[in-house]
Amino acid sequence: MGYGMEFYITALMLGAALAMDAFSVSLAGGLHEPHMKRKRMCMIAGVFAGFQALMPMIGYVSARTVVTLFGAFEKAIPWIALILLCIIGGKMLFDGLHRKKDEEVPAVRFGVLMLQGIATSIDALSVGFTVFESYDVGKMLLGALIIACVTFVICIGGLLIGRQAGTAIGGRAEILGGIILIAIGIEIFIKG
Repeated sequence: MGYGMEFYITALMLGAALAMDAFSVSLAGGLHEPHMKRKRMCMIAGVFAGFQALMPMIGYVSARTVVTLFGAFEKAIPWIALILLCIIGGKMLFDGLHRKKDEEVPAVRFGVLMLQGIATSIDALSVGFTVFESYDVGKMLLGALIIACVTFVICIGGLLIGRQAGTAIGGRAEILGGIILIAIGIEIFIKG
């Protein structure tokens, strides 16, 4: 199997499909921090892109080594995403409801960002042991790189849109962001 147009189209479509949860979380992040700087936006989009590239690679290695162990883990994926996103979204919702109107909204901490990255990319594991499983290592790495690039661009777009909307709706943006994260967790759980 070569690196023809079909490979690139598949990788781009996978990247866009896998990035939708990360886009929604980026949107929530932009709502949460309407005055976010470009450097932070790149860092957040980079974290999501990194996880979207890493998870298919882990799935690829799993498909070639520990498939039986991963099969048992696969059933837990929707539960893990639901729990992580509901905890993070619930905290945002709680904080948004209990924050004073003129109180400054703190930035999302790096640890929370890591959990969001894991929760939104955990479904990408399946790409590694289904779509990428038949690829050689070079093709798998190129596919993961394309997915990361698509995710990065989509997440920057989500952050920009969220930032604009967050500025417009003010202090209630954190509440909306929390609701979005909980909804994403429920969606991943239902799809899973």
